[in-house]
Amino acid sequence: MGCLKGLARPEGRLRALYNQRGTGLPARMPPFFRKLGFRLSAILVVFFIVAVLAIGLTLYVSWKLQGGAAAINDLGSERMRSYRIAFLLAQVAAEPGRRDELVATVRREVDTFERVLEGLDRGDPSRPLLVPGESGIRGQLREIHSAWSERIRPRIEAILATADPTDQARQVAQYRTEVEAFVHRIDALVRAIERASSGNTALLETLQLGLLALAIAGTIILVYLVFLFVIRPVMSLQEGVQRMEREDFTARVPVESDDEFGDLARGFNRMADHLQDLYTTLERRVQDKTQRLEDKNRELAILYDVSTFLNEPADIETLCRGFLEKLMAVFQADGGSVRMVDPKTEQIHLYVYQGLDPQFASEERCLRVGECLCGESIEQGRSAVQVFAASPPPAMLYKCQQVGFASVSVFPIRAHKQVLGLFNLYFRRGREFTPQERHMLETLGQHLGIAIENQRLVSRERELAVSEERNLLAQELHDSIAQSLAFLNLQAQMLEQSIKRADCERALEELAQIREGIQESYDDVRELLVHFRLRSGAMDMEEALKNALDKFEGQTGISSRLEASGMGMPLAPEQQLQVLHIVQEALSNVRKHAQATEVRVEMKRGRDYRFDVVDNGQGFDARQMLDKGDGHVGLKIMRERAHRIGGKLEVSSVPGKGTRVTLTLPVAQREAA
Repeated sequence: MGCLKGLARPEGRLRALYNQRGTGLPARMPPFFRKLGFRLSAILVVFFIVAVLAIGLTLYVSWKLQGGAAAINDLGSERMRSYRIAFLLAQVAAEPGRRDELVATVRREVDTFERVLEGLDRGDPSRPLLVPGESGIRGQLREIHSAWSERIRPRIEAILATADPTDQARQVAQYRTEVEAFVHRIDALVRAIERASSGNTALLETLQLGLLALAIAGTIILVYLVFLFVIRPVMSLQEGVQRMEREDFTARVPVESDDEFGDLARGFNRMADHLQDLYTTLERRVQDKTQRLEDKNRELAILYDVSTFLNEPADIETLCRGFLEKLMAVFQADGGSVRMVDPKTEQIHLYVYQGLDPQFASEERCLRVGECLCGESIEQGRSAVQVFAASPPPAMLYKCQQVGFASVSVFPIRAHKQVLGLFNLYFRRGREFTPQERHMLETLGQHLGIAIENQRLVSRERELAVSEERNLLAQELHDSIAQSLAFLNLQAQMLEQSIKRADCERALEELAQIREGIQESYDDVRELLVHFRLRSGAMDMEEALKNALDKFEGQTGISSRLEASGMGMPLAPEQQLQVLHIVQEALSNVRKHAQATEVRVEMKRGRDYRFDVVDNGQGFDARQMLDKGDGHVGLKIMRERAHRIGGKLEVSSVPGKGTRVTLTLPVAQREAA
């Protein structure tokens, strides 16, 4: 605990090293020095170096102890070898008969002594063998080496060179005296090495205790530094997160370093600032979002309402008037108008208006392109909003400004990238339009333009249909009634001549022909009335043909039947109507010309529709009729009707074998029609 307290006290000193901004290391240091990873790595490297040095020093001291022990062992062996040499020299003097053997043994011992002595002098790291490097020990080793080479070795050689046993014995006795002094030197060196080894042993124990203390202190320091650099910032962040979870958006984390945790703390504080700002402005943001949603819903409702109204069947004036009323109600306008452009004269005509003074409407009834605000908008092809109170007065007041309007808006009416006209909204107070409102009004102008263009197309289609029907009616009248009337006119002239000649028999014959012609004309008129009253919108094709055959049989007495087969998509009403007209015309030809007793209508449904009108009448030469250019207006009308709906009409007949009229309506062409 005392160590921990001692470590806790330097915390203030560590903090004092922080700069004034409280961001960790001094600002003059490179940025990477402030990073947590670098600091932790540097601390670990320092501890590693210290540990390696301590362990290396311990190993070195241990190695020196091992070398000193080996040196003591070798010196002990040298001491024993010195006594052995003295013993062998005594035997050489006492036993002359073994002289040669003993001399060789002595020389081997001498060589071994010198080799061991040289090894002590050089040292041997592999054993290890090491004489301590203190100057006194190295001096004693040199003295031993000098005594051996100067006195002991020459004595041994002299004893071995003497042949007289008595002289050898005397020299051996002297040698023993010197050997004792030499051995005392060796013993002194051993004691010196032992004292040096004792010091190394004490140093080793001290190093081991230091390593233990270093391990304990290093662990404590590492734990403290990890707590200071890692755990405490993490705890601060955790506390801040917990406060955030409790919706305490005032929570902030102190920034005490410029490392990764400092970056995290700054990021957390920025996030807390943003969340606090969001929380404090949440209600306003929700209101803004709600208002925007309401505006969008209102805009969609207006678009839907106006689009629904414009899709209803009505004339152009009704569409424009209803469109204007809805916009004036939505935007609370005091007046409004719809103007149409005449592309030929480049004049803008007031089409419908509401809330405008009649005199003002009369003056604005016709404008030219480029004239006034409306003409400029048409010329430039864009919308315009003019607030008179908020802008400098022009050199000449607009007419709408003269009658008391404070602002006016102009929006073009477009269809297929073409400007058809424009509509105005007038306000007696200043009224600006937001970009969303202007975009919506421009979109509504496009919807109105498309509705107007559609109504024009419908009118043109009706006019075309009426024109075509009139053309067909004229052709049929020419083919039937006109020819009958021409025949009756000729017969009337012949009757007049017969009466003048008083030829009663001839007059009666011509009168009968006139009556027959009148009856035929009457039948043609009834048939035309049936044709042009025919409607087939809600009737099935098979049922419509059956009804037509029933009427035909009732009027003519000719047996008729319908044969229907196959399945297919139902025909469009226009196609069905034209098919019935073609069948009626074919039946009319049967009545007039075929003299048939039976007629059959075949309808085959599938990928193609096929209609056949077959009679058992007298027939005719179809090729001769084609050479004459159809020869009959009825066939021409039938072909025109078939061509209108994309079909093909064929007539095949042989004199005396009846006639077949075939109408083929391919699927692809029927869909295109």
